[in-house]
Amino acid sequence: MTEKKLPFNKKQLKKIIEKYSTPFHIYDEKAIRENAKKLARAFSWADNFKEYYAVKACPNPYILKLLKEEGFGADCSSFPELLLAEKAGIKGENIMFTSNDTPAEEYKKAVELGAIINLDDITHIEYLEKTAGIPDLLCFRYNPGPLRRGNAIIGQPEEAKYGLTKEQLFEAYKLSRNKGVKRFGLHTMIASNELNPDYFVETAKMLFDLVIEIRNKLDIRIEFVNLGGGFGIPYKPEQEPLDMKHIADEMKNVYEKMIKANGLHPLKIFMESGRMITGPYGYLVAKVIHLKDTYKKYAGLDACMANLMRPALYGAYHHITVLGKENQALDHTYDVTGSLCENNDKFAINRSLPKIDIGDTVVIHDTGAHGYAMGFNYNGKLRSKELLLKPDGKIELIRRAETVDDYFATLDFSKI
Repeated sequence: MTEKKLPFNKKQLKKIIEKYSTPFHIYDEKAIRENAKKLARAFSWADNFKEYYAVKACPNPYILKLLKEEGFGADCSSFPELLLAEKAGIKGENIMFTSNDTPAEEYKKAVELGAIINLDDITHIEYLEKTAGIPDLLCFRYNPGPLRRGNAIIGQPEEAKYGLTKEQLFEAYKLSRNKGVKRFGLHTMIASNELNPDYFVETAKMLFDLVIEIRNKLDIRIEFVNLGGGFGIPYKPEQEPLDMKHIADEMKNVYEKMIKANGLHPLKIFMESGRMITGPYGYLVAKVIHLKDTYKKYAGLDACMANLMRPALYGAYHHITVLGKENQALDHTYDVTGSLCENNDKFAINRSLPKIDIGDTVVIHDTGAHGYAMGFNYNGKLRSKELLLKPDGKIELIRRAETVDDYFATLDFSKI
């Protein structure tokens, strides 16, 4: 079981709401830092271990900066994400650029920053050469196809648009070596929000096998393996969090039996988790502004799926706390809704909650990854502000809310 705690009480949150108003996302800096340190300790056995935080999970330079201070790099997949990393002071090989169907200007920016470029297809070698030049270090994304299973969120590997087949992978290493590449990396990403710890150990085995085979067949030594992300978090209270110390220890055993035993030590271990790092330490705070009782009971919030898309997108569960009513009986059933003109604009369906009243504060848990990041402007909805709860209890505004002027900024009304 996972206890769904809040880093603030009703009195503290009331003061925050009085100053900033709802809705907003708020992140717990202390918990994020502690979680980052915990991951680093778990993999301290691995020489030059590096976590490249997946910028897409929470694309805010304040979050990136504090993770940089904990020794993290940035995993980027677009031009704006590269700029965010740069603004946060993350440069050089502390950036992993993993993209697909990549425009030329994005490769140029990645090369300019000295990022590690992780290519998604064998044809991208020539494209990169023509547009930005071939760097000394290249990484390739491997797609194992039917050899591994995916999961419900990311789908099965053989149906994914990402990565190279094994045959293409070997050809890509040979081709890039012939073009002057001197350093090589290997990457994969085949799961999302996975809570089975053995899955990640098996992924490490798969990559270690490839490292050995590439050395034996091509006489190419792989400098690092990037295990990707996909490390899940317990969105539901009945779920257990991943034991990263256990995963790291199991990987160490595999590393010693496969990499050390074959004379390939040291091999750097990288990963690019986003959700696991910040997901549990973000919260969407909203107010109940309407109650409706027709064929079902509805609690309508001043937030909508423009603030949190995951439940509408694929039925994701997010725990909900009605502030001040944590100890009351869950004896009412509600759909918790937003105001979009879409019937799937629901944060919860048939959720057992205490009796809700207009004006109640609702806290939606685990929005620290893929929450604000997936926001949009359908129906002219404006994205909310982001706040950072500092370790000393102070609040920092790290992104203001969008305004109507922001929404219309790309229009020229003078020509109408």
